Amino acid sequence: MSCVGCKDGAGFDLPITMAFQPIVNVSTQTVFAYEALVRGKDGAGAGQVLAQIADHNRYAFDQVCRTTAIELAAGLDMAATGANLSINFLPNAVYEPRACIRATLAAAMRTGFPVNKIIFEFTESEAMDADHILNILRSYRAMGFKTAIDDFGAGYAGLGLLTLFQPDIVKLDMALIRNIDTDPVKRTIVRNTLNMLRDLGVEPVCEGVETPAEHDVLRDLGVDLMQGYLLARPALEALGLVAWPRAASLARTA
Repeated sequence: MSCVGCKDGAGFDLPITMAFQPIVNVSTQTVFAYEALVRGKDGAGAGQVLAQIADHNRYAFDQVCRTTAIELAAGLDMAATGANLSINFLPNAVYEPRACIRATLAAAMRTGFPVNKIIFEFTESEAMDADHILNILRSYRAMGFKTAIDDFGAGYAGLGLLTLFQPDIVKLDMALIRNIDTDPVKRTIVRNTLNMLRDLGVEPVCEGVETPAEHDVLRDLGVDLMQGYLLARPALEALGLVAWPRAASLARTA
């Protein structure tokens, strides 16, 4: 089955590359995954690249991002570290999951990157057809990929989608994490969201962690997986070093 709509990436002319930002387990001090973040080959940031996307090249852009992320990750020997590769995808850039995944699978086979180490995450940045999203997520799971919902708490479907499909991972939106140490309302919302996700068997990730105080509150709430500038910034075409939180902070929940 061929991917007629996305044309295997043909049609997106802006050269791109990827920066990788770690998602870390602060309890075991290991890297759980690296999220691939698009960048321009000319140094353009993600915003400048994404501004070039329109209806005529959305499908091609999605395909190029997937294959570029896999090729770079394989070249960096990411799988050997034990970490997963997290790739963002655009649900509206997927015609039919099993057709549009062909280039992704080919890149994984060509580079030897294990399919079970790939996480596909999406953000509910626009109103989308729930049946279409569910078809994508269920198809990806059946093919051995992990799935994740990004920016949970800021999207359209949210809880409604969780009633129909429980992904492997849910990433809590950074707006919920910012200043959580001084905001009792946010702590209550995050605490109860974490309890709900655990009851559903979904692994929570808190993103946008920028201060030691935010980190400490999340540790007190039992969060292991975190992502943010406090821990590591995106590294262009590299697996950046992680600045692990101070030992005293970790000891508070030991």
